[in-house]
Amino acid sequence: MCALGALALSLAWTSYGQEKPASPAANDKAAAPADKAPSFPTNEQLRHYKGMSDPQLSPDGKQVLVRIADATADGAKGHIWLVEVGGGAARQLTYSPAGDKRGEQRGQWMPDGKSVLFLAHRGEHTQLYRLPMSGGEAKVFDLKVTPQVDESKREGALPPASAKKEDAKKDEEKLEPVEIDVASYRVSPDGKTIAIFAHDPETPGEKKAKDAKADAEWVDHGLHGLRMYLMDVATEKLTLTGAPMDVRGASWSADSSKLLAIAEAPNGVEELGPANSAWVVKAGDPAHAEKVGAIPATVGPAVWSHDGAKIVYLAQAKRDAPPGYLDMYTYDLATKTTVNLTDGFLGTVGHQEPIALLDGGVLQDTEEGVEARLMRYAADGKSSAVKLPVAAVVDAVTNEAQSGWVFLGSSGGAAPELMYSAKLGDTPRVLATPELVPKGLKSAAPKRVEWTNEKLKIEGLLYLPPEAATKKVPLIVEVHGGPLGAYVDSYSVFTDYLLAQGWAVLRTNPRGSTGGGAEFAAANKNDLGGADYRDIMAGVDFVRKTEPVDGDKMALIGYSYGGEMAAFVETKTTRFKAIVSAAPVIDQNSEYGTEKGSWYDQWYFGKPWMHPQDAWRQSPVSGVAQAKTPFMLLQGQDDTTDPLGQSLEMYHALRQMGVPVELITYPRVDHGPLGGAIYGSPSNEPWHGFDARQRVVAFFNKEFGAPAK
Repeated sequence: MCALGALALSLAWTSYGQEKPASPAANDKAAAPADKAPSFPTNEQLRHYKGMSDPQLSPDGKQVLVRIADATADGAKGHIWLVEVGGGAARQLTYSPAGDKRGEQRGQWMPDGKSVLFLAHRGEHTQLYRLPMSGGEAKVFDLKVTPQVDESKREGALPPASAKKEDAKKDEEKLEPVEIDVASYRVSPDGKTIAIFAHDPETPGEKKAKDAKADAEWVDHGLHGLRMYLMDVATEKLTLTGAPMDVRGASWSADSSKLLAIAEAPNGVEELGPANSAWVVKAGDPAHAEKVGAIPATVGPAVWSHDGAKIVYLAQAKRDAPPGYLDMYTYDLATKTTVNLTDGFLGTVGHQEPIALLDGGVLQDTEEGVEARLMRYAADGKSSAVKLPVAAVVDAVTNEAQSGWVFLGSSGGAAPELMYSAKLGDTPRVLATPELVPKGLKSAAPKRVEWTNEKLKIEGLLYLPPEAATKKVPLIVEVHGGPLGAYVDSYSVFTDYLLAQGWAVLRTNPRGSTGGGAEFAAANKNDLGGADYRDIMAGVDFVRKTEPVDGDKMALIGYSYGGEMAAFVETKTTRFKAIVSAAPVIDQNSEYGTEKGSWYDQWYFGKPWMHPQDAWRQSPVSGVAQAKTPFMLLQGQDDTTDPLGQSLEMYHALRQMGVPVELITYPRVDHGPLGGAIYGSPSNEPWHGFDARQRVVAFFNKEFGAPAK
């Protein structure tokens, strides 16, 4: 199962935007041809959507950096663009040289506004670049460090360090500085220092051992990790900080005097339970790091309050809920007291880094029902939703002076746009961005539906094609991942593609989903495939009674936990003509021991060897003897979240039971990338998403008894 909430995924996979014309002439140019009405996208057209993400407001509040991802058909490379708050066309700032397959990412302003930074992989390493806004080429920072450890010199390593006399002296020589791969960075508010997060480089001894094929890996005993350095901007000198290995993020105080670093215990310790920690590193004494013992091991994103007196952080909720279900806390360093700001919130706290407000309050992304919102928490503890004209908000940011606010906003049927307001809470306006959606296409807004099952209110989104105005249409039921996740009322090109086939789509948020509070999120504990399955089927019955859908032509599709639920459905009912399961869990026992992140699953049913009956009952394969519905499996070959073996188990079991089953595997892709490709996000795999969508539509049409479109 997916160890983090699917709120972030559901938005990330659909982060598209479209150009907001600055004049009537531009509007006419962007409109569909007069002789052809707008249409839903074809499979090929889904390969031509671009992506938009990571907005960054300039220090003076007049410009915005944003990352634009090329369409799948064009390689899906990302580039940094400049958007003017005052109006005018956006312009591309960064370009990729020939042979670069990744593009540029993580654009940030220098505090003086005279240059921007970004990361790019142009050669053997990912490096940090600085681009002057006055013109000229980007300059790469010359970042080199002396390796901290050498795996080839570990006791028992092969070949022995002194196997040859002529090598003995070299093995004892001091390691020389080498280039590093920069994973991320954070600029201090005064612009004098940059925190650099970089992986330990390979040493000459390690390269020699690898070349000799003496490269056995001692699992969970690695000496390398992600380390935090401070770079003096004037001299480009790097200093290793005293923060522990595997720092996952850090936040500067407003006065640039200190950092709050969040570290993750290395070598798979998280498999035994949460093992994060918070550390304070002073800019004037970076070699010393002080652990903040009061911050729990479940800590995630964390920032300083604006006055530096408190730490604002996200961590596991107070109430019993799945791992990754968060509350927001403040810790007062002077009084050493912790306050939970969100306990009892009947929504879900998001995973974006909190924004400490100048007035002492905090801004945090949240989810309530099928909306992704921004919630403002005042210094006195009172909360209020920021009123916005869209249903789904992602990537909300401001600058150090908080002189403006930008975010990506969308609603079902309307592509995300880059939105700006001078003050938090003011009605935002849309900024002009590059044209990201192919011309002549339309999107459908959903109808929000609710039903009750076993005393709980369940929510869903129902999309109807134009054909539903005159006849009953086939119904496709979609199930989200997680199970700690949810569908929100945001733009979905995959849904539009299904509507193009003349099918209705029902997206369901059964118990165990986010958006309904901790108790609702925990309502499927030790009951996977139980009441949550019945919630979905109750929704199917509801729309069959109230909407123009054909109950004799229904199919179901899901990814990750949605794929697991699809497998449960296969073993529990014959009401669907066809079922597609992508990246599923099939057997809790075998998946638990081979996946990455089994601690998440443990909350639901315990350790399988200690609770064998519970684990087996919540394994779809346990009911495969009752399976009859034609079944399709889609699986990434390099999936570490829900490994390939899970799909293979279901495939072989159904084959031996005589059930029609197809298994399609995709090379080179892990869990998230394949899901993104299928659902329409720009992908560097040019045909994975296209192939999967084509197969799904043909499979459903075959079982519906209709020719493929």
